[in-house]
Amino acid sequence: MRFRFPSRRASVRGAALAAVAGVGVAVSAPVALAAPGSPGARPSFCGHDNRSTPFAKYLCAEPGDLLDVRIGDVHPTQPSLGYDEVYYKLGRYTLGKDAVNKKFDDWCEADGRVAAATVSPGARLDDPSSFTCQLAVGAETADSIAAMKTVVIGPGGEPFLTDGHHTLTSFFETPDAGADLHVRLRVVANLSTLTRQDFWDEMRAHKWVWLRDPDGSPVKVNKLPTGVGLANFTDDKYRSLLYFGRDIGYAQNGLPFQEFYWGDWVRDAKPIDLAGWNQRDLAGYLATVKGVTEAMTALPKDNVVDSGFTAAQLGALNQWNDGKAANKGEFDKLSKPYSDAKPGKLAYALEYKRVHGLG
Repeated sequence: MRFRFPSRRASVRGAALAAVAGVGVAVSAPVALAAPGSPGARPSFCGHDNRSTPFAKYLCAEPGDLLDVRIGDVHPTQPSLGYDEVYYKLGRYTLGKDAVNKKFDDWCEADGRVAAATVSPGARLDDPSSFTCQLAVGAETADSIAAMKTVVIGPGGEPFLTDGHHTLTSFFETPDAGADLHVRLRVVANLSTLTRQDFWDEMRAHKWVWLRDPDGSPVKVNKLPTGVGLANFTDDKYRSLLYFGRDIGYAQNGLPFQEFYWGDWVRDAKPIDLAGWNQRDLAGYLATVKGVTEAMTALPKDNVVDSGFTAAQLGALNQWNDGKAANKGEFDKLSKPYSDAKPGKLAYALEYKRVHGLG
């Protein structure tokens, strides 16, 4: 089912590049739409002649739509992931100590409905009748929509994921989810009428694609993964490091690939010596996160970090750990060992790797 912001119908080209009006805009009630090829309905495909495309159901999506997508259909726009972020999520989902498994909160947030409200015994992600979210479908708010993952509709209706690679990969790898799991994604643009060359030109122009490998070497668009799942991506350890530095050295601000820009800075500028970084040891990992995030917050806000973006534009905090001591705030939460009643993200990642003999 699709949901649409009350908005305009521009020209095909104009609608393709229109910005999403997300803040302060209410979401209308669900709009019933006949699927292409429904009995008694002549399929228009919104002016496309693509009736054979496997992605026909996505062809008519407009900017601002909340589009129900099978996660096995999405095409990544980055070649790598921070594996340790995914390991944290999988550790939380499979080894967690939460009263309500966090995978349900994560799915509800990704679907634009905040968090889980009720979860039945034996509930599964692939059984939506077994749990509920805090907001009903159609009751989304501007804030709940802002937290959703995003997609651009490409040639032939193929959905290209521009945010949410780690989340959807975690769902893909979760035993009760996989490629057939559905979740709604917020449509940023529909570029399905463009040629492949023009499509990628627009993606580059809007910085909706990340074309560097973990070593900083360029990656061609035809070498990007064709689907989510850990096996399809290379591991970027710098991207992992930056994930654990959130709200300690910087705050997320909605800039696509924000952590990758910081990761390239860590790799190339070498603000600290990474020789002691042990990705299997909690104390060593924490020390590395601390050193990197302290270096981030020490940068002048107008200092160019990567690709023309300054420290301020990349969300650098004014003070390390938001001005709190190391035994307070986000760094304290991150520091909790797996033996704690509420382990930190790093502890979950390391425990998951230990249990499964990874890394």
